[in-house]
Parts: sequence; structure tokens; C-alpha cells
Amino acid sequence: MADDLVQIVTAAMADATRRSGEWLKCRPGCSQCCVGVFPIRWQDADRLRDGLVALSEADPERAARVRARTASALARLDPWFPGDVATGVLGESYEEAILFEEFANNEPCPALDLDHGTCDLYESRPILCRTFGPPMRTEENNLATCELCYIEASTEEIERCELDPAIPGLEEASNAAYEAATGQRGETLIAYALRGV
Repeated sequence: MADDLVQIVTAAMADATRRSGEWLKCRPGCSQCCVGVFPIRWQDADRLRDGLVALSEADPERAARVRARTASALARLDPWFPGDVATGVLGESYEEAILFEEFANNEPCPALDLDHGTCDLYESRPILCRTFGPPMRTEENNLATCELCYIEASTEEIERCELDPAIPGLEEASNAAYEAATGQRGETLIAYALRGV
């Protein structure tokens, strides 16, 4: 199911990108969405770990840089992490959710090569990273976009560029199946997913 989801998302993104044209500003070197932590599920975490293992074989020096950035990020995150530092699992209490809202909003992703503004684990990136940019529905049914994109587009033009609205449901089903098969629960952050790889 995980590989199927990545293929579905890749096809949906290609379609949304084609419809968006120049309104979609996402390009190598643009890394605004790579700053600030966000929760990921274990399917994404395991994909990232596999990606770092593969990178270690293909390009050990680049993998070493990812590991160094991960260690540096963890040193900054650990003291304030709203969850279990030992497991990297985010807390689920109301208080921990409130703390997370203000947590590490300026922290660059450890997979981000700051010199080039590119992702060193691009092929293994989480689904959220794969879908960021084109308009997507929020839980309130609003269309959200990157603040750098669709600046001169009308509401109707933005609506015509919407990413397939079935993606969140497909992602949830894929994550649920993965968690049932592996026994993993909860959410983590990219830095904790990459810890110790």
C-alpha cells in the first residue's frame, strides 16, 4: 500500500503541477516549507530511514551531512520536545498539543541542504512534503496554498488547480494499514525518525 500511495501522490502532483503552471513556484532552491517541524506517521518515518540507509551506500559524505544535521537538530529539540524524547513519539495530551503549536517553528529539516535549498532525502520524503504547494482542502474545507504560490490567481483559478481531494483519505488508510501491520503508533518528527540511522 505504501508504494501505491507514493505512486498515486506522484501522479496527482504531476497533474496539479501541470494545471498550476507558473502559479506554482516550487523549484529546487525554494525551501521555505522545509523550515519548521511537523508531525509525521511511522510509514513516512520508516521511508525516511530507508532513504538514509540507501544514501549512505550511494553517497556516504552526503549521508554523513544529514546525520550531522540530525544530531544538531536533536540537541536543539530534545529540551523542549512535547512528547517522549526516548522514543521520539509526540505527546497526544491537550497540553502537549498546545506546546507543539509554538515548538521549533524556525527549525530547518535535517534533510535540507541549506547551501543549495534542496532535500537530500527527496525520493524518500514524507507525503506532506510530496503534496505541499498546490491547493489542498483543510479540515474546514477551505483551500490552502503555499503563501509563495498562486499570488495573482483568482479563487476560481486556484480551485481548478486543487490537488486530488482523495489524497488525505488514501494517506490515512495507508497509514492505518501500515500501523496495523507494524504495531507502530503515534507521530514523530523527521529528526527523531532519522536518529540513530
